[in-house]
Amino acid sequence: MAKLGLRSRLFLSHVIVMLVGAITLVVVSKISSPRYFVVFLDGIEGRSIVSIRPLRRELMRAFQFAWNRGAFWSVVVGASTAGGLSYLFSKRIVQPLIQMEDITKKLAAGNLQERVPSQDIPELNQLASSFNRMATELQGVEQRRRDLVTDLTHELRTPLTVVEGYLEGLADGTLDASPEVYHLLAKETSRMRRLVNDLQELSKIEAGYLPIKTEPTQLYPILDSVVQRFSDQLLDSETLSLTLDRSRDIPLVSGDPVRIEQVLVNLLSNALRYTLRGQIQVKVWQKGNIVWTAVTDTGIGIAAEDLPHIFERFWRADRSRDRHSGGTGVGLAICYRLVQLQNGSIEVESELGKGSTFRFSLPIA
Repeated sequence: MAKLGLRSRLFLSHVIVMLVGAITLVVVSKISSPRYFVVFLDGIEGRSIVSIRPLRRELMRAFQFAWNRGAFWSVVVGASTAGGLSYLFSKRIVQPLIQMEDITKKLAAGNLQERVPSQDIPELNQLASSFNRMATELQGVEQRRRDLVTDLTHELRTPLTVVEGYLEGLADGTLDASPEVYHLLAKETSRMRRLVNDLQELSKIEAGYLPIKTEPTQLYPILDSVVQRFSDQLLDSETLSLTLDRSRDIPLVSGDPVRIEQVLVNLLSNALRYTLRGQIQVKVWQKGNIVWTAVTDTGIGIAAEDLPHIFERFWRADRSRDRHSGGTGVGLAICYRLVQLQNGSIEVESELGKGSTFRFSLPIA
């Protein structure tokens, strides 16, 4: 029976149940019906002035004949009807499973657009919905993998081309070995190292391997430390200032202090990279059950049509801008995912030529 298909096993199980029921009905009726009929005849004879004892044998024969004929046709008609219905129900149950098996084979072959249609049976429809969600997740993973390979190839091509060109120039003597050349080579290799490190961290975040240890956290000590670190880089600057707004008492937030600091560092690095003059302000405020932290700058800003893409990996409005400024194009994507892992959200407002505001929220502890 194990070698039979699911449809055949379901149909055979229905037939076995039907046969057991029919045999039980026939046997029990065969034994009990004549006795009940005799009791019925005795009751009639007791209530009647006419004796039916001479006719008892003929009546019993007639009853047996009628019962046998009726039982025979009942079993034939009932078995045929039950068998037909069992076949239809077995087919109705098995057909979606066979269809799902075919779609599974197509998914395994790389056709990730296949989906299971909705079903009439609620349990099978729930299974189809779960299957389709799994297929959608697989399609997303595959798309992210392809995007990662494409983006990584694109991002590494430029520094590798620069390094290769300078090394060839040094090798054939068209370029003189000078501190400037070595500094440029070191800068490009450093950029590739940062890119690989950022991609490794982003991959851990997306795969769920990056540990997040949320705990009640005070924001201001983290802000003080990060702002002081970046302020030290602006000591000689006369056109740019960095300030921290301390105007409010902020409750403890639920978050990972290390990851909060990482988000702030990335946002401030991004602000410094694209702000040549004016000011950068870090501000914190409470709104309901969440605490917002904002980094506002007076930099070059972002066009309105580019804002929906700003947290995408490797996306940039000017494809060459980050290469000249030293960015990897991954920092904001890391911020976006780190904030999400801490049950927060991150937003951006910007106007081209006037500056940008990046703000993220964390729940109150």
